[in-house]
Amino acid sequence: MKFGVLQFFSWPDRRVELETVYARAFERIGIMDQTGYDAVWLAEHHFSSYSICPSVHIMGTHVAARTKHLRIGTAVSLAAFYHPLRLAEEVALMDVLSEGRVNWGAGRGFDPTEFRVFGVPPQESADRFREAVEIVLEAWRNDRMSYEGKYWQFQDVEVLPKPHQKPHPPVWVAASSETAVRWAAEQGHTIMMDPHSSHPKIAEKRELYRSILEEHGHTITGRDIPMARLIAIAKTEDEAETVARNGARWMTGSYMQHATQRGAGPMNKDFGAKDDADPIERYVNEVVIHGTPESVADQLARLREEMFLDYLLCAPLSHESFMLFTEKVMPRLA
Repeated sequence: MKFGVLQFFSWPDRRVELETVYARAFERIGIMDQTGYDAVWLAEHHFSSYSICPSVHIMGTHVAARTKHLRIGTAVSLAAFYHPLRLAEEVALMDVLSEGRVNWGAGRGFDPTEFRVFGVPPQESADRFREAVEIVLEAWRNDRMSYEGKYWQFQDVEVLPKPHQKPHPPVWVAASSETAVRWAAEQGHTIMMDPHSSHPKIAEKRELYRSILEEHGHTITGRDIPMARLIAIAKTEDEAETVARNGARWMTGSYMQHATQRGAGPMNKDFGAKDDADPIERYVNEVVIHGTPESVADQLARLREEMFLDYLLCAPLSHESFMLFTEKVMPRLA
């Protein structure tokens, strides 16, 4: 099993200086660099204290300068909000400066505030995202490129620099809904899976992905499919449940309210939630992996079989959770 960390830069209630938020994250990333993690995956968000990281590319370049072994993933570059050629340049530059340690993850976003402020109609976001991914890949693969799409048109453009990795960094697309899973599979893209669906729902979507891949002449063999899971670990089961519950309260309070405003977020049918489900209880009972180190290791060993969990993209809900996972859980599963 491979391990990565979905790194947020959350600023709950602004209780500490923002510089402290970053310093704590960099301390954690330094530990990752020395303890066998595959990658840190940086989360891009805007206009919210949910995660103060408006540029995963600037942050990723800084992380690359502080590390030697860790791969730097974007989870995700919100491609629908970028000029796609600028996006291709920035990710390629990050790959050059990191000497080929970039994992590029792309997504379309969900927050209505972001769509409104950036002037992107939500109903256009999926098509804009797909065009952006196509353009970035064309820019990396070709000396010069031309493109005729619905939203973007270019003629004979040389995009520089080219990535350090050849022909380009490995690419993932975020796929939470069935529609997104189907499109990614049809195109042969590798997916990364969300931290909000229940374990059975993740397994169901992963099986759909495999079947659609094969229908279109692709194979799932050899692909790393990061599955993001919220993790709460403590010395006792009760303490871990408290961490899980507090994390669920944070998720529903600062994140879900934005997602559900436009009816396309993690609490709707795409994520396997019932309309009348208590969101906090749903997270604690169906989403968050919580318990003592021994219990969490056992749960992950079971999920490795039940949901094909070969790449755990963990989102620790406390610093203790991260440390106990690193010291007590990961060595049992690596």
